[in-house]
Amino acid sequence: MSFTLANGIQLPKVGFGTYKALDQENIQVLLDAFASGYTYFDSASFYGTECFLAEAMQKGKIDREKVMLASKVWKNEMGYEATKQAFQNTLNRLRTDYLDVYLIHWPRPTLSCDWKTLVLETWQAMEELYDEGRVRAIGVSNFLPQHLEVLRASSRIQPMIDQLEFHPGYTQEACVQYCKQHHIQVQAWSPIGRTRVLQEPLICELAEKYQVFPAQICLRFALQKGVMPLPKSSSLERMKRNRTLDFTISQEDMYRLDTLPQTGWSGEHPDFERVQVK
Repeated sequence: MSFTLANGIQLPKVGFGTYKALDQENIQVLLDAFASGYTYFDSASFYGTECFLAEAMQKGKIDREKVMLASKVWKNEMGYEATKQAFQNTLNRLRTDYLDVYLIHWPRPTLSCDWKTLVLETWQAMEELYDEGRVRAIGVSNFLPQHLEVLRASSRIQPMIDQLEFHPGYTQEACVQYCKQHHIQVQAWSPIGRTRVLQEPLICELAEKYQVFPAQICLRFALQKGVMPLPKSSSLERMKRNRTLDFTISQEDMYRLDTLPQTGWSGEHPDFERVQVK
């Protein structure tokens, strides 16, 4: 199974998230991810993980052409010239001359700024990077339909990806359906939610029913919704398990997961101040 973007680029069914892989010890985590068969690695300038990813690739003698590298331009790097520089900085840290995927990390740097102008200036720079062949696919992260409409109304190249918080208990259905309608591939950050999601009685019940682990229920749920999950893990066993998703959740059980009350939300919303969720 793979996902095909609007421009024909193919992405694997599961990627590897690198958020909070911030020290030398995590180079071994990344080496384990390579060994486990992951070929898509999601990073961002904000994560501070690009240099570790480059070091792991060098240490593991990983062929650049056999992996896909994704990164994101952060809130304080937005704007036409700033985005061009941010992109080059990312290439330097990753020790590569191109990216497979580059995303705008958040639509609104602050709630009071002229975010629409910033987004359009940033996107113009990304379109040019795409035209130059320096990035194979461009998109966004944490954009909801109201943010995507701004881009779609004024852009020459439409976003190919939207990366969202997505897991059972927080499926952002309105945005997922909007993206499907406009041929934008949804990727899931935090696809297994938090401890609260993994301990949710329904998730545990289904894990027992399908003889898998709770995290696998969450990841398989994403795949059956047409969403590419980006799990992260420091355990080699869990890394392998997160790619072993060759089972099918029944339609009845998918409905049950679809209608799960809000659970495990991070508290992050692009149009509001962050909420401290207990």
